[in-house]
Amino acid sequence: MSTDLPASVPPSEPDVLVERGDGIRIIRLHSQAHSLAYRAAFAGAYQTVFSDPPYNERFYPSEAQAVLRQHLETPGHIVLLAVRGIAQVVGFGLAVPAHQQGAVSRELQGLLPVRRSIYMSELGVLRRYRKTGLGRQLVQLRLSIMDRSRYDHVVLRTSASRDGAYEMFMSLGFEDMGVYMEVASRRIDGSVSTDRRLFLTRTLDSSIQAAASEASSLDEETTDGPTWMPES
Repeated sequence: MSTDLPASVPPSEPDVLVERGDGIRIIRLHSQAHSLAYRAAFAGAYQTVFSDPPYNERFYPSEAQAVLRQHLETPGHIVLLAVRGIAQVVGFGLAVPAHQQGAVSRELQGLLPVRRSIYMSELGVLRRYRKTGLGRQLVQLRLSIMDRSRYDHVVLRTSASRDGAYEMFMSLGFEDMGVYMEVASRRIDGSVSTDRRLFLTRTLDSSIQAAASEASSLDEETTDGPTWMPES
């Protein structure tokens, strides 16, 4: 990661955080310019991931591209893509300050210090690349990047079905808040319906400082379950 530029000036190229033995690179985007080569592939991956159970959601390409654009426009964002080849996107992990997400921050008022919390808003891995540790790496790398001078807590939502993603998050030190949120979405059959999402949280402490080096050694990990979660 570049360290010699002011925070307001993004580096000219995305940061390469991890180069895995299977040919997947995990990169960090800082600006809209960085995203140009990846927008279409991100949209395709996003649509594919969320069309799977448990959400069975339908997103149009313009909607999926808007997710990437809006995150990159949000101050304090973390945007990680897992890529193969020149620009094939096989996974993604995004985060923004919790107070930037209106619906989420309203749900968390009085439960967490919202202005001192960062929200892991999106996580997805294409089916072919699940159970390779990639989802776990995308979580741990985001944790390692978070600014501990600004944030004390991290929060996310996952399916209330407590599936493999839930188990992965719990193994990474997250706690079940017992707080639910109903989310309305367009489904792949064209209908609009709601499903229940569950909030998980954990504190940001010094034990996560080693997460980047740990995450970079996980390319042989095989315990990662299906990992995906939607933004508000």
